[in-house]
Amino acid sequence: MAASTVLTGAALAQALLRPRSVALVGVSDDLAKPAARPLQFLRRSGFAGAVYPINPKRDAVQGEQAWPDLAALPEVPEHAFVMTATEHVVGTVRECARLGVKVVTVLAGGFSEAGPEGQAREEELRRLSRETGVRVLGPSSLGVVHPSTGLILTANAAFAEPDLPRGKVFVASHSGSMIGALLSRGKARGVGFAGLVSVGGEADLSLGEIGLATLDDPEIDSYVLFLESLRHGAQLQQFAREAARRGKPVIAYKLGRSEAAAEMAVTHTGALAGEDDVADAFFRGLGIARVDNLEALLEAPALARRIPLDVSHGHRAPRVGVVTTTGGGAAMVVDQLGVRDVMVQPPSEETLARLARDGLPCTPGRVLDVTLAGANYETMKKVLAILLQAPEFDLVLAVVGSSARFQPQLAVKPILESADSRPGARPLAAMLVPDAPQALAELTAAGVPCFRSPEPCADAIAAVLRRRQPGPAATAQAQRAGAGAFVSEAQAYELLQRLEIAHAPAVTMPLAQAPRELPFDFPVVAKVCSAQIPHKTEVGGVVLGIADSSQLGEAFATLRRNLAERAPGVACDEVLVQPMRKGLMEALVGYRVDAEAGPVVMLAAGGIWAEVAQDRALRLAPVTMETAREMVSEVKAFRSLAGLRGRPRGDLEALAQAVCSLSQLAVRPQLGIAEAEVNPLMVLPQGQGVLAVDALVLRS
Repeated sequence: MAASTVLTGAALAQALLRPRSVALVGVSDDLAKPAARPLQFLRRSGFAGAVYPINPKRDAVQGEQAWPDLAALPEVPEHAFVMTATEHVVGTVRECARLGVKVVTVLAGGFSEAGPEGQAREEELRRLSRETGVRVLGPSSLGVVHPSTGLILTANAAFAEPDLPRGKVFVASHSGSMIGALLSRGKARGVGFAGLVSVGGEADLSLGEIGLATLDDPEIDSYVLFLESLRHGAQLQQFAREAARRGKPVIAYKLGRSEAAAEMAVTHTGALAGEDDVADAFFRGLGIARVDNLEALLEAPALARRIPLDVSHGHRAPRVGVVTTTGGGAAMVVDQLGVRDVMVQPPSEETLARLARDGLPCTPGRVLDVTLAGANYETMKKVLAILLQAPEFDLVLAVVGSSARFQPQLAVKPILESADSRPGARPLAAMLVPDAPQALAELTAAGVPCFRSPEPCADAIAAVLRRRQPGPAATAQAQRAGAGAFVSEAQAYELLQRLEIAHAPAVTMPLAQAPRELPFDFPVVAKVCSAQIPHKTEVGGVVLGIADSSQLGEAFATLRRNLAERAPGVACDEVLVQPMRKGLMEALVGYRVDAEAGPVVMLAAGGIWAEVAQDRALRLAPVTMETAREMVSEVKAFRSLAGLRGRPRGDLEALAQAVCSLSQLAVRPQLGIAEAEVNPLMVLPQGQGVLAVDALVLRS
């Protein structure tokens, strides 16, 4: 098979999920071994395609004819599941490629995670795929499951479960064990699946490419992703953008939430934008709802299907109206929503008046409590009708108490009847406080978003309501590790001028000579100016508060002395002199190209507070002005510049414009910038703009 015939799109999805023939290479006759499971599962599920057990040591496996090798088969299988020992995998995949097998799933581990020898094996798999066109799933893949065709091609023991639930949710997971966990949890909740794929090590096929290949499948209406990292971020981006365009929501759970920052960062932006912060920005910028709770991973798709991705709340928090038959249960949800910055919106005076006119027994407040006396079908139905027409809510959540378990006709039935899935209808969700599996099953079957505990309920609501349409795609690419070079601060200012970001006036002078007359007034600051010294303060390369010409000459001498002591042999011929400037507050605006997520832009409190306060907002670049304003509103330090308690207002609009302008590096790859940072960027009084007084730029 030539590389020009590499399977993609629908053809890839067919061979991966709906193959007409499957070879089980290394299948075991010992029913206790994982390598015996795929044959058992395929026979039990009634898979209609041809199945070819391959075992060179046996003529029969599990009572069926076995073949000694792939070449002995009566036809070339479309999909081969390779369950051999690690040392035999590459040879088997090479044989698959020679014969023309379209997709090979590799169960074995011992590749990139196993040191240099394993890395070499994985690179050989990658080379085989690239040069021959054979598509490889894995290594360390537990397999592929497609319930509607009976393809249970997996060694995961969880798929011994009878009557696998069928539905329209597609699961792709880095972890093989998680497809089994999600299957069993889904079955318990009445959630069915269109497919489940364990992507493993992604030597060839990535999670993003598999998602992209299945997007046109009418049997799939939403995606659930379990990620260990953002490997193959470009393909994941492409998938997410296309999923958003087709209106198929994507829900993600990613491991690795921690405060650990990047170890090899060269700017504050790199140090502050740790892996998980970048992941958050990645998901947010692509319309993916990231949840923190495993239960929410299964519950969120139904909610996401009811809420269009293009719903925008501007800078405000999303607003949820809560109606309840149990004050305590509602209080738990309100608390969990609050810690996620989701506003529980009290009914407006107009809404309360409508309720009163209809004689509905409600206790008004942040939560509308229909009380025990009002927990009946007619009351709940009428209350829901009014709340779902109220403009103050983005979502209505009904929290139902004990009646959900034993008398669902009182409060659950009106929820079922009131939920409207038509475009533009106000979404309605439910949380059932007692253990009420029958009511949950009925709600799930009807497509009504429903939850059984407050934490995943709030997690899913917050994640789904914060989704946004993907912004413009970046064109800048990550540089090779170790590549790139800094420019001097004077050259960095030239870049800012091209981006129309204002900076303080500056002149450069020879360090070895006496300073000449300045074009601006004292006091000034003098800084060493060299591409070899990106962090000037570390070598004593900054002198502040210079009051006159005499002190400026002394400052030059101080800089020469400090360089000789702290940076001997480092090239530095110039000094940059600027007038001292002071704003209402310092900001940091940074840009960098992440190796997996692509270009990102960050806004934080500037100066020393950048690292101390960890008060920041991060997005995929480029950003629009609307998104830049949203970032400004997220950084707590800047709230004092909004006229808080009579304090002077800062030019936050100019700050947002600076964020937007710097982020445009993402679509100007011809400038060759890997990282750029302005710190500090002085925020001046309202109407006076912002002013860069230091900048650091790394060219790719």
